[in-house]
Order: sequence, then structure tokens, then C-alpha cells
Amino acid sequence: MGDGGMTTIYLIRHAEAEGNLYRIAHGHYDSLITERGYKQIAALRDRFARIPVDAVYASDLFRTRTTARAIYEPKGLPLHATPAFREVGIGVWEGRTWQELAMTDGEELDRFNRDMSHWHVEGSETVEGVLARYIPALRAIAEAYDGKTVAVFSHGMALRLVLGTLQGFTMDEINRSRHGDNTSVSLLEYENGAFRVIYREDNSHLTAAGLSTLARQSWWKDKKMSERGEYYAPMTAADRRTLSEHGAAVPEDGEVIAVHFDDTTIGGLQLLPGGVIGWYWLRPDYRGRRLGVPPLGQAVQRFRAAGVEELRLCCADDDLRSFFESLGFVPGEGDKMVKYIGFRERETI
Repeated sequence: MGDGGMTTIYLIRHAEAEGNLYRIAHGHYDSLITERGYKQIAALRDRFARIPVDAVYASDLFRTRTTARAIYEPKGLPLHATPAFREVGIGVWEGRTWQELAMTDGEELDRFNRDMSHWHVEGSETVEGVLARYIPALRAIAEAYDGKTVAVFSHGMALRLVLGTLQGFTMDEINRSRHGDNTSVSLLEYENGAFRVIYREDNSHLTAAGLSTLARQSWWKDKKMSERGEYYAPMTAADRRTLSEHGAAVPEDGEVIAVHFDDTTIGGLQLLPGGVIGWYWLRPDYRGRRLGVPPLGQAVQRFRAAGVEELRLCCADDDLRSFFESLGFVPGEGDKMVKYIGFRERETI
């Protein structure tokens, strides 16, 4: 136990990552930061520019380690990465869309959102298991840096459990507590063996810059914390007819995936060997609703699992080029566009 000095700990959620953008369940799955996420990291760096920090810790996953660069790089500190601060492990749910889980495992999804202590799927962690790895690690840091300031980068659901526990909430109160935005900041003080939560999940550095992830989403406003989302399946003859009626020329070769929304076929994408997206299309009557973004997650996960580190597509339409640029594609030769999906760090944040 510390000798009476007070340790200051900032608990920070990672920046927007692929699961947040593509609406895919990611616990221990290692995902990348999005383009918006890198802007959030820059805003977080500015927030902490004049705040002294003595040490930086993060979960060992890429999205937290990358977000932590906002503090440890400008301050010339090493990063201490540990699995103790990982997100809740979600077992067989890893990599599945939230909409698919709502359709196939709705009761457990409801427990995950509103009754976490009774939630369980194959291979998942328990609430007790998460707290047993997390809080002792947090306490060890607090005591090791007695009288100093530490930043710890972690994940949304794990932080919700930990912050609620440190505030003395019951599980029912934790289940009803709010969700933190990407890069939201919570402040703890540790003194004489006890934690105090000074504030939690402040995202003022995002709202001022128009960079809040939660401001672009609606699921957290719903009583059941559910959302209407897209789901995917192999393209059928019926899907082809529906899309053809709306002007699509659906290809025949490669892996062709249908995009569904509210039991309606609204688009599709074609995946070809070597990381090539041959066709990526959304019905005109569904455009302008951010429904064109999540399908890219299907390409990213499938190609990454096959060892591909770069997506490629051809796009001659200037309007569509700007759309793909917003998703991280950069111009290549001629009409080609490319997007890196490997885990090489960007040189600058």
C-alpha cells in the first residue's frame, strides 16, 4: 500500500476503431483505428499537451496502443502494454455484426447490454474475471507511482464495469450507466489504498471539434441499447433480381455478398483474390444514410484473415472516390485506390 501520497490516474478509452465504424463486435479481436479515430487522437494529444504525465499504460491491443501515442510520444515516455486492461473477451461473438447477433442471439445480446452479470456465450469472460484482472493491475500501478500521474488506455465495456465498481455501484446501476465516447477521459485519485472517481467519460475535446463517435450513432439512446443495422449473406438469385431492378449490374465471379437492411436487399460487394474489391454498390434510395460504410468491414475482416494487408479497387467516379477516401483509401495508379489494413504503425499521429 502507498505511504499516503496521492496518485492521479487518467483512464482513457481508445479512439474510434473498425468495430465502432463497421458495427462489428470486437472484444479481443485486434482492429485498426479509423480515419476519424486518428483525428480524435490528435484532439486528445492537444488536450494533454500541458498536463504532466509520468507513465503511460495500455492494453496490448493495437487500438489502445495506437491511441496511447497521443500522450507517450509527445512526452517522450515508454509505453507499458499489458493484457490486464483489455476489453471484455466476447468468445464466439468476435467478428460478428451487432445486427447478426440481434437476429441470432437476441436474448444474450440483451443481457450483454442490460444484465451483464448474467451474460455468457461460448468462450466469453465473466464480469468477475474482467474485474479480477483489471483492478489489481490498476492498484499496482497506483502504488508504484505514488504521488505521480499515470494515463491508462483501455476499452469501453471494461471501463464501464471498472468505473462503476470503483464508484460503488451495484451491477444493476452499472447496467444502467452511460457509455463512454471514443477517447473519453475519466479521472481517478488513489490515496491510502482507496480509489476515488473524480469524473468519468468526459469528451469535451471531441464535441468542440465535431469528432464525437456517439454523436453519429443512436444505439446508446435506445432503452435496449439496440440499433437497426445491416447484415450480410451470400448473394442469391432473388437478391440479384432486387438489385437489378434498382440499376445494379451484379457480377457473377468471386465471392459476392448481399447487404441486407430491414429484410430488404440494399446492396452488395464482390471480393476477388488478392484483396481486390471488384464491385461495391448501394441502392440509390438507401444512400446518404451512412449505410454504405459498414459493408467495408466484411471485406476488411475476410481479407485480413487470409493474410492480405492491402485492399484495392478501381473507381473513376469522383463522388465515389471522395467516399472511399473518407474510409482510408488513397489514390493509386490511374483509377486504382488502395487501403492498408495491416498493423504497421503510422509514422505520425
